[in-house]
Amino acid sequence: MSEDAYDAIVVGAGPAGTSAAIVMAKAGLKVALLERGEYPGAKNVQGAVLYSRMLHEIVPEFWKEPDAPVERPVVEQKTCITTEDSWITVGYKSLKFLEGVPNCFTIIRVKFDRWYAQKAEAAGAEVFTGVTVRDVVKKDGKIVGIKTSDGDELMASVVLACDGVNSILAQKAGFRGELKSSEVALGAKEVIALDPKIIEDRFALNPGEGATMELFGSVTLGMLGYGFIYTNKESVSLGVGCKLSEYQKKGIRPSDHLEILKSHPFIKKLISGGKTLEYSAHLIPEGGIRSMPPLAADGFLVAGDAAQMTNPAFREGSNLAMTSGKLAGETVIEAKAKGDFSKAALSAYVDKLQKSYVLKDMEETMYLEESVEKSPGFLDFYPKLACDLAHMRFSADGQPKKDHLKKALALVRKRGFLRIARDLWPLRKAAV
Repeated sequence: MSEDAYDAIVVGAGPAGTSAAIVMAKAGLKVALLERGEYPGAKNVQGAVLYSRMLHEIVPEFWKEPDAPVERPVVEQKTCITTEDSWITVGYKSLKFLEGVPNCFTIIRVKFDRWYAQKAEAAGAEVFTGVTVRDVVKKDGKIVGIKTSDGDELMASVVLACDGVNSILAQKAGFRGELKSSEVALGAKEVIALDPKIIEDRFALNPGEGATMELFGSVTLGMLGYGFIYTNKESVSLGVGCKLSEYQKKGIRPSDHLEILKSHPFIKKLISGGKTLEYSAHLIPEGGIRSMPPLAADGFLVAGDAAQMTNPAFREGSNLAMTSGKLAGETVIEAKAKGDFSKAALSAYVDKLQKSYVLKDMEETMYLEESVEKSPGFLDFYPKLACDLAHMRFSADGQPKKDHLKKALALVRKRGFLRIARDLWPLRKAAV
């Protein structure tokens, strides 16, 4: 590594950190991007959905590049409500998703992160891998650099903490302590190899097209969380994710939970004949805006998962990370031009986030999970009710339809119309 001081040191070569590094390096700043893994993506296990517009703002028309690390452009997105032997699917499919800037792609993060870090290098950032950052360096109360596990110190005008959900830097900076088990989810995922033609047949896709599906109801075993399946070029990413506190209370391992999901008749058919290529598990920030640490200090900014920037209600995370990284990078560029890296100057980053969709969306859904937790019916009663009502609606059993209606109303009255209205009201913010 260079011994000269940097304009910025970015810790973590994920979507947030690499976005910040690219933006700053393109502006001519001297930037170091540090990654603890053997290579960017080595520590990331996410088989994910990448929303395109945020990346397009940093790497224009990235999807047209010959080596673009995208799997399939998504044309259909579904939600599946399950009981042990039944399921209801609701979705939206449209070729409009492919017009202009495609809405989103499925990706494999190991491939994507390596490619993205190469973009940072091409922009002029110095990328270092296998570097574990253990602490911040302070001088006169201000953060002026970082200290590695080898005892090396690197100095910079600004340090950007983009080191993930367990952000060591945010802790060492005094921004927060260890996260509680209720503030993180634990996800488990398998990548399952399937022939592309089989994928397209089973998901009713044209060649090259992709689909996503989130699953709720019985597949979560009464825990707050969901299952998912995303189509890749020659595989599917199948996974589950629930709050760590829920797994602890239930006494079940995520790997066992995933096996239960795989045995559900709906999923079993979709992955039949597939070969598991890899298994992985990882933590996901779930605390939301109420668990968000301070975002700016003298010589210090926090972005992405390190700042709890996810929106589980809309399956969003990497887009918030890229936007926050971009805005953090722009803030450092402005601070460099003024020669002012104080908290007051760097707090422009918070203003940018408040004007963007990031904090607006997080504020809008901040109480959603709490509302679901207060009404266990979302995890058991409503999925079963939905499937029971659908079964009656589509059954021709020799009984008058009027009798079916009476049975349906009886099921609803059992819960109570007022209670149902009270339960469903908070969900309005996840429906638009």
